[in-house]
Amino acid sequence: MNKGLIKLTTAATILAVGAGSLTPIVKAETPKFQTLIENKGKAIKGGQLRYALVGDPFPGVLSPSLYDADPDGRIIDFFNPGLIGYDENFHIDDSGFGKVAFDKENKQVTITIPKDTKWDDGQPLTIDDVIQPYLIIGHPDYTGVRYNEAFANVVGMDEYHSGKAKEISGLERVDDYTLKITYKNFSNSMTQAGGSICSFIEPAHILKDIPVKDLQDSEAVRKKPVGFGPFKVKTIVPGESVTLEANEYYYKGKPKMDSLVIDVVNQDSIVQEMKAGNYDIATLPADQYQTFKDAKNFKVAGNLANVYTYIGFMMGKWDAENKEVKMDPNKPVSNKAVRQAMAYAIDTKAMGEKFYFGLRLPANSPITPNFTEYNDKSIKPFKCDPEKSKQILAKAGFKDKDGDGFVEDPKGKPFKLSFAAMQGGETAEPLAQYFVESWKQIGLNVELTDGRLLEMNSFYDRLDADDPKIDVFQAAMTTGGDPNPEGQFGRRAKFNQSRWATEENDKLIEAIMSDKSFEKDFRVKAFQDWQKYVMEELPVIPTLYRYELTAVNNRVSQWDVKTGSDLPLSEIELLSDKPIK
Repeated sequence: MNKGLIKLTTAATILAVGAGSLTPIVKAETPKFQTLIENKGKAIKGGQLRYALVGDPFPGVLSPSLYDADPDGRIIDFFNPGLIGYDENFHIDDSGFGKVAFDKENKQVTITIPKDTKWDDGQPLTIDDVIQPYLIIGHPDYTGVRYNEAFANVVGMDEYHSGKAKEISGLERVDDYTLKITYKNFSNSMTQAGGSICSFIEPAHILKDIPVKDLQDSEAVRKKPVGFGPFKVKTIVPGESVTLEANEYYYKGKPKMDSLVIDVVNQDSIVQEMKAGNYDIATLPADQYQTFKDAKNFKVAGNLANVYTYIGFMMGKWDAENKEVKMDPNKPVSNKAVRQAMAYAIDTKAMGEKFYFGLRLPANSPITPNFTEYNDKSIKPFKCDPEKSKQILAKAGFKDKDGDGFVEDPKGKPFKLSFAAMQGGETAEPLAQYFVESWKQIGLNVELTDGRLLEMNSFYDRLDADDPKIDVFQAAMTTGGDPNPEGQFGRRAKFNQSRWATEENDKLIEAIMSDKSFEKDFRVKAFQDWQKYVMEELPVIPTLYRYELTAVNNRVSQWDVKTGSDLPLSEIELLSDKPIK
């Protein structure tokens, strides 16, 4: 095994990787950012906003009920922004399209929507469109990943999902603009955006006649999606671009801009594209911060994103028949000693400082710091300690018995772990190599899946398919507005991509989702108990939290990245015909 140093060159500095650590060159201080960007000037009439969607080609599943990749979600937000408004703490408020009333005693929620509103094709928008996502996601033929305990919590949903009922008994259509929903449990998730109450709206007048099993590849999802947001889809070049135009039926009033074009732009070139004045808005990569921090033609807004990166472990498969994860205890990564050893082998603090200029911070939990009530600050991020890694492995019976530098399993059999990581930016390759080398230093034989980084869509397709060539993977999770971990760690959650399930985890999540958790003291303790357990078992290793940086060209009147911002896209104006260079 090669114990020499690997020299890694990034835009920031040169890093020396060896013995499981990154050698500091320059200490990075986390910069300060504002969330609201404002530019002064006389607005032009109309105009087209140019939005760069940074990364790989988007999959093109443009339905809130069906998409599972972040790029698709970002596109959907422009034409179908959802039902429920929320504040900076992700608590549901009255700022959204729909209004929510809670009846804790009867475990009911009443949703009302405005009268006389329309879809962007001119058809009336009614409460049937709020019901439609439940009929899609709960259907036995549903092909997406969103069916979980939050949907199963609706009375009658289990019967509908299993095919035993044609309707969902817990959904009461009061009138054209009112829906009453009855739940089995009434937990804290009721008050969180993205929690128990579905925030999706789907055009029932179009989708109700398409078989659910065919929806994902239908024209209504891939080519001509209909929404009710400020802009409507005009044309789509699959995977590359979407052109939208102002929606004359938008319930807040027709936008002041005429149109918006979304182009996929490679992460390696986006900084130059913004400096050249080719785009108005773009999320910029933190690993290139030094190249754009002093830009003159755009300003940078920043916000701590509700996202964490992690190392995941493929510990089993998705049981499609029973619709739950099924662990395989014979896999090396199913032994928590291997997972713990891998956690102590890496230096997340140095990773954040040296690869991302302090714009990524060591993670201590899958519950992000955005949830100030629930993130358990008593849990500290893992500190790099390769010797401890080796001790953990040895104690669990993972020892190098043949002298080749790599440990065998407790039965004395050699094994190799395949590590899947995605392409993306100039740090992707050196970071992946850093992980591989760090794990080799503690005696684990790890190699990149297929010997290379994987394209994003292929990466997630292979994860979803439980590809046997993947044992370990690096990914990121957007946690949404609800800290409830069931959606990623629940036994019945298809998003549980580590395929990890235990009875103790079931009990701890059940407590978080129980009626008792509506009371603050109980739910805070329930979240703390779960975090302590999951950070001991490590179905995933949380590595970094991140600041999301958004570049805003100086011709854009205003742009707000604050969580729960009430700034309508329809009110944004342009101060010149073209982006400023």
